Amino acid sequence: MKEEIEYRGISQRKLAAQMNVDYSELNQILNSKRQVNTEYALLFEAVLGIEAEMLIKMQARYNMQMIRKDRTFLERLAKISNSAAMIVP
Repeated sequence: MKEEIEYRGISQRKLAAQMNVDYSELNQILNSKRQVNTEYALLFEAVLGIEAEMLIKMQARYNMQMIRKDRTFLERLAKISNSAAMIVP
């Protein structure tokens, strides 16, 4: 998203004003410090014409990539899978 608004020559402050949102919150989203939620996806769609559903899917894919890199969570999943395998007849 950040590259898109830069390409279009829109400042983050102007975009925040157009979307009627807090600049710092928008900046966090554009710098991957906060997730794109449904509300923001719809706001981006209204202002930039970028499909909200696509943004939500991109966020979900990114979330999956990040969690798959989390060794602690992967170990937890492995334990759960092993336990579940013993329960299923």
